Amino acid sequence: MSMHGIRAAVLTGKDSRRTASGTTAAISGFAGHGRKATGRGGVPRTITTAQPATPYLLFDLGRARDSFDELAGALPGVAVHYAVKANPHPRLLACLHAAGCRFEAASWAEVRAAIRAGAAPSTVLFTHPVKPADDIARAHKAGVWRFAADSDTELHKIARNAPGSAVLLRLDTGAGGALGDQGKFGIAPRLAPRLARLARSLGLNPYGLAFHVGSQTMDPAAWENPIRQCAQVMTVLAADGIKLAMLDVGGGFPARYDTDPPPLASYAATIDGAAAQLPYPVQLACEPGRAIAAPAGTMIASVIGTAWRRGTVRVSLDTGAFHGLIEALESGRELRFPVTIPAARDRTLVPCTLTGPSCDSQDTILDRVWLPMPRAGDRVQIGNAGAYTTCYSGRSAFNGYPAPAVRICATAGAR
Repeated sequence: MSMHGIRAAVLTGKDSRRTASGTTAAISGFAGHGRKATGRGGVPRTITTAQPATPYLLFDLGRARDSFDELAGALPGVAVHYAVKANPHPRLLACLHAAGCRFEAASWAEVRAAIRAGAAPSTVLFTHPVKPADDIARAHKAGVWRFAADSDTELHKIARNAPGSAVLLRLDTGAGGALGDQGKFGIAPRLAPRLARLARSLGLNPYGLAFHVGSQTMDPAAWENPIRQCAQVMTVLAADGIKLAMLDVGGGFPARYDTDPPPLASYAATIDGAAAQLPYPVQLACEPGRAIAAPAGTMIASVIGTAWRRGTVRVSLDTGAFHGLIEALESGRELRFPVTIPAARDRTLVPCTLTGPSCDSQDTILDRVWLPMPRAGDRVQIGNAGAYTTCYSGRSAFNGYPAPAVRICATAGAR
């Protein structure tokens, strides 16, 4: 990877003093915003053009498309359904649709967003296991026909509001990702045959199985046992004359934060190898969100104050955990966003704690980050911030501070 231009200190891990170079590059519509070429990188580069007011998320559609292309290329036998919840920006959805991506939705609003982006309703998977009845009815009326469920009550609800639909039974296979689901969704695999029989008795089509290994899963082997469990369920159901058509292996494919994730080929090898042991072939599907959206986004913030506290420099930014970076709290600040301060490249490295603007002690993004000594007014670039940031903060103005705006740029990849 060629690195040229202005150098900037980059966060690479806890208590790390390593630095990496940043680069100024031209992007259509946003000259001066550059990113590493790799689709899963996410280390931001410097900004040299006229700068809008902070905070805002700079989102590169070309990078998102490249990430989709990389994932789809690594999993040629798997239908890729982008998880709309990761980042539902209309231009991102339109870009992904144009690239051949399908969509997975968790609400009627997300189904509608996918349709408005050009997706055929029949291709959308509605896989939230617990849905409002009105959402089911609206999606069914629009043409969605595949719904997830993990309980008797959900099956009855689908039968009433989307009669004759196909159902994917969500299994709890023990999420182990960095941001797992804490057991909120899914049934034990041994209970799936009973639910499939109930679905059939209600006039529904027991169509498939689904699971999720947990977000930001760094171990490709995490998919092996869940697929093996699905194979066992399929064998039991076949004895009852129920043959499934789909296995949804969920999301969980990681983006790069402070360390490189395993290559996508390793994930593909595990999924393909395990799927080859299924009792009969089915359509495989996946629901990536973070892996597509995260590398395409850089959160641009400004330093509003600094102070030495307990051996580190507390750096207060104009965006924080309650204004787009809530995953810092969800992960116990283990999600290590890459950070640069372009204007500070020649200053002394110091240990920093990055906090948000609110008067709330929980509003902290990163601990023990070695950065060039920040100063009030400095622009800070927080990389790999395209997923679960602005959509989490929504219209929140907690403590009177606005949520970050979104500014779209489009490289050649977003054709």
